[in-house]
Amino acid sequence: MNSAIFPDNLKELSFALRQGKLPLQDYLIQTLTDIEKKEPVLCALEPEENRQERLLKQAEELLSRFPQPELRPPFFGVLIGVKDLFNVDGLSTRAGSKLPPEVFSGKEAEIVTRLKNLGALILGKTTCTEFAYFQPAKTKNPYNPNHTPGGSSSGSAAAVSAGYCLLALGTQTIGSIIRPASYCGVTGLKPSYGLFSLQGVFPFSQTVDHLGFITKQVADLAFLLPLLHLSVSATITDRPVLGAVNGSYLQQTDSSVQENYCSALDKLQKKGYKIVTCDPFGDINSINASHNALIAAEFSLNHKSLYERYQELYSDSSKELYARGLQISSAELEILRQQTIILREKIINLMQEQKIDLWITPSTTTTAPAGLKSTGSPLMSLPWTNCGLPALTIPNGLDANGLPFGLQFVASYNEDLPLVRMVQRIVNT
Repeated sequence: MNSAIFPDNLKELSFALRQGKLPLQDYLIQTLTDIEKKEPVLCALEPEENRQERLLKQAEELLSRFPQPELRPPFFGVLIGVKDLFNVDGLSTRAGSKLPPEVFSGKEAEIVTRLKNLGALILGKTTCTEFAYFQPAKTKNPYNPNHTPGGSSSGSAAAVSAGYCLLALGTQTIGSIIRPASYCGVTGLKPSYGLFSLQGVFPFSQTVDHLGFITKQVADLAFLLPLLHLSVSATITDRPVLGAVNGSYLQQTDSSVQENYCSALDKLQKKGYKIVTCDPFGDINSINASHNALIAAEFSLNHKSLYERYQELYSDSSKELYARGLQISSAELEILRQQTIILREKIINLMQEQKIDLWITPSTTTTAPAGLKSTGSPLMSLPWTNCGLPALTIPNGLDANGLPFGLQFVASYNEDLPLVRMVQRIVNT
């Protein structure tokens, strides 16, 4: 979905920019020109006056600081999108809402500063649903503008899919990285809970909020994560044992998704991968209900002072979530928090018993639904978010309407880089 003018992976793009083989100003101007043509339809970015002027000035400063190619940082000049939940110095934050930006002001998000220190340039704020919940943004799916891009990291997924950038930041509290990445035909990583700091990111539900990344392909994540100082596991199996999930969890998907999933399992089995079929969840409806109660309760706690001042600016869906959260007692909330840890331990124990290296599931219940009034269902992501295990989605073909399917892979806790490396090997098999 992106222009073929520049390298389509982070490693090659960053190398070309560092070495000067791709002049930084040319990269910026051509990218922004391409965005100017696409953005009136896609609406993946929050409007910004003088975006080009800002970026060209920042590029000059980078070139002045690092005149010698061999001394340039790894992400020298690489554009990244930043979801409108993250504070970025010089750019306003509104969390996809109508609230005034000053209520979200604060120190720049730690992950943004880390990426800037690696040489990245911030393309701008990518759109998100209101407060990262269900009220849609104005963004459209690059594969078909009559279909949702998913949410809540709508703009981040659409921007990467459309070629605005090769990396964008997102967050996930239910399915807000995996779902939009899948709908938009790109790659998304929801890391292990707590792996990356959420300092400077507007909260939804701290017990299950995750920071994550959307990229074009798995190789981009394999390039990125070591730069963020994730250590390499000593054991990355060449042929991971795959756990295929059945039961009520899988029954939440439609027939086309199930057919795509079963076809993928069949191909992997023929390539020599061992597949163990089991149900790690049991009563998925109970997990869904517990997770939804947890995020409602913590949403209400986080929004109490804002809601008292700006209730009239909240959408109906956010008002309903806030009201639902008020009905949950402190004692009930503590139980819901503990259940996330219990589920994590249960799944890790099952992986050890069955010698499963990776779970493999559909990324979404359907491909991207038609219309822009809904961002689709997050149910394929929900239990993995609840238990905090790292999850990764990759594209897996198109449906009859030309919309992407996705495959989701999940590893054990804090096995994020092994997850990426194993999926990269599966893709290259």
